Amino acid sequence: MKKGLYLLSAAILAFVFASCSKPMGALDPSYFNTTPNPLEAVGGKVNATVTGKFPEKYFDKKTVVEVTPVLKTASGQEFKSTPALFQGEKIQGNNQSVAYKAGGTFSINAAFDYVPEMAKSELFLEFKATRSNKTYTIPSVKVADGVIATSTLAAVDGDNLDAPIVNDKFQRIIKEKHDANIMFLIQQANIRKGELKKEELVSLVQKIQAAKENESMKVAGLDLNSYASPDGGVKLNTKLSEQREKNTNTYIKKELKKLKTSLDVNANFTAQDWEGFQQLLSSSNIQDKEVILRVLSMYSDPEQREHEIRNLSAAFKNIAQDILPQLRRSKLQLTLDLIGKSDEQIAKLAQENAKSLNVEELLYAATLTNDASTKAGIYEKVVDLFPGDIRGYNNLGTIKFNQGNYAEASRLFAKALAIDSKSPEANYNAGIAALAQGDVAKSQQYFGNAGNIGGNTLNQALGIIYLQQGDFAKAKSAFGNAATNNAALSQILTKDYSAARSTLSSVKNPNGETAYLQAIVGARTNDRQLVYDGMRKAVASNKKWATKATTDAEFAKYLTDSDFQNIIK
Repeated sequence: MKKGLYLLSAAILAFVFASCSKPMGALDPSYFNTTPNPLEAVGGKVNATVTGKFPEKYFDKKTVVEVTPVLKTASGQEFKSTPALFQGEKIQGNNQSVAYKAGGTFSINAAFDYVPEMAKSELFLEFKATRSNKTYTIPSVKVADGVIATSTLAAVDGDNLDAPIVNDKFQRIIKEKHDANIMFLIQQANIRKGELKKEELVSLVQKIQAAKENESMKVAGLDLNSYASPDGGVKLNTKLSEQREKNTNTYIKKELKKLKTSLDVNANFTAQDWEGFQQLLSSSNIQDKEVILRVLSMYSDPEQREHEIRNLSAAFKNIAQDILPQLRRSKLQLTLDLIGKSDEQIAKLAQENAKSLNVEELLYAATLTNDASTKAGIYEKVVDLFPGDIRGYNNLGTIKFNQGNYAEASRLFAKALAIDSKSPEANYNAGIAALAQGDVAKSQQYFGNAGNIGGNTLNQALGIIYLQQGDFAKAKSAFGNAATNNAALSQILTKDYSAARSTLSSVKNPNGETAYLQAIVGARTNDRQLVYDGMRKAVASNKKWATKATTDAEFAKYLTDSDFQNIIK
């Protein structure tokens, strides 16, 4: 009887002790290590690996513990990652088992989609323990600070990307050529009256007169070349062509005298015009012309050439009738410079009477000013007056892009592509506008159609995509030697701080971001003075940089620095 009572009492006590098992207590922060720490935003994600341990004689044999990484922001927001489950050694399940006596180590991956509020935050592990049907919490443990978000400084704007215009084809001076031929009879050098009445010669003389009277026209040159056909021998043809040149020169100088103008005539003669002969023969329908052309290539001596050609009696008859007469000539070539409107005239007309300008002049007018508003106004007139020209839409779109109006820029680039879907400039510009609005897939599609835009230009945009995707080494390679904020950012993120310093000092138009990046380089290289100088310039350009610095983990150790505080206050 007594023995039975003893056993019953023992069983009851065992049940009581089991039911009242001591909860698992707080874990020491030294048990945990997080990589990276502080956390870092890469490719729009915040990823970390937390390693830790449960110490010896800690993990209850009949308990399951759920461990959840939680990122807590300074504003009170919480972001939870996927939890991991661990179980005591007497639990039947598929979770990692932890021995009571030996304890155990573990590793948890934490992943969050980055939002700006995470810039000032802390990563905790939260623990929820369950034994039988009872659940309690183990005190949470801070395991990392967060979040360095320097990679998010990649900027898609006019300071980092050039939106190329499609250039005008304006030429202030356009060269215009006018030819006239005076033909001669075989073995004669005198100029026949009928030749002097030919429309082409009369027109050429009239053009000289017009140039004299018109300020927008100037004679750039007057060339005279006299020829003899290759039949008849070199000696005879030399004398003949020389006399033709002399007679023609005398005639043209008399005409110039009548016009009361003085021009230098560049006069030359060619004894035997084999070059002209070959050109005319090649374009003719003469039988055996290929044989004759081979003869020309086989013999360099003029006498031998003529002899061999005359041996082809049937062909030579056609040559003498159709080819040789065209070679007995003096050729006059007048070169005129047509002088267009001055810059002052074009700029004024673009504002007051745009309809009086052609499209090239109007597009050129936009290049005469650095004022974005004036440029935009001119491109709007191009769109209005020349709606079928891609350049008005594309070039106006570049202004809107540089002003940060990406939606309007996209609309204009789409208009340009509706006119010319293969335009490298319009495709590239549509791509950077899409990128600026966060549509990476669409931007890459446009970039694929902009192959002729030039490697360096395209690489600047691709470099931004690589930065956003977290491939910093590839971004650095894409930027190459470009002196932009984005190029320097890629160097900072690949820890090439010397190169970043050099790039930032070479930025053509440094702005607040340039200075802020310099401050980051200073913070990462323990150059306190560079931190101060860079932040001072950044804040002077825009107070937003002071606000950003207060939550930027890059400057965490400077937030208690009085000099730094005075700069950002």
